[in-house]
Amino acid sequence: MADDRGGRPHLAGRHKVGGDGDAEVFVADEQSVVPVDVARWQRLAQGVLAAEGVRGGIEMSLLFIGELEMAELNEQFLAKSGPTDVLAFPIDAVEVEITSTPGGARRGPDRAPDDPEDMPLLLGDVVVCPAVALANAPTHAGNLDDELALLVVHGILHIMGHDHHDPEETTIMRARERELLESLHWKGPMPEGFRQEQD
Repeated sequence: MADDRGGRPHLAGRHKVGGDGDAEVFVADEQSVVPVDVARWQRLAQGVLAAEGVRGGIEMSLLFIGELEMAELNEQFLAKSGPTDVLAFPIDAVEVEITSTPGGARRGPDRAPDDPEDMPLLLGDVVVCPAVALANAPTHAGNLDDELALLVVHGILHIMGHDHHDPEETTIMRARERELLESLHWKGPMPEGFRQEQD
């Protein structure tokens, strides 16, 4: 996988807590080349967030897009040409501004002031290109199902602060990917032939 961080550096291992409520993962399939089981990848994403200690009113988006759109994002945010398989766009909670709904009054006789504890914490967006995943799968994860699962987990770990800029970070991130895939995707040991690194 390419250097796929579209956002700012984060601190690995920092748990995100968003107050009361359940974590929400919004999933959208905005491409038509590869069939995507939106509900399945939403469950995997929610499982990864729970396993990473995320709880409370958390929101994250998981988007499946086409090659042209992914190439545009790759160029815009990483200055690289062509589509990549996954990009992660973290949002630091300390930088999230509390805003009211468009046209809505912030205060009034029957409105209490906005309470930061009631606002959802925005983790960020993970963007996956299924067409690139399909092309990479035979020489990478082995099949499309495992490739998409790896990309979803990989992107979320980036949002949670993991990275692979040096060998130590890479070792830690790859180990966590395997743990999460074994517990949430395969429900058993990693299959033979599965690869996390691309040539």
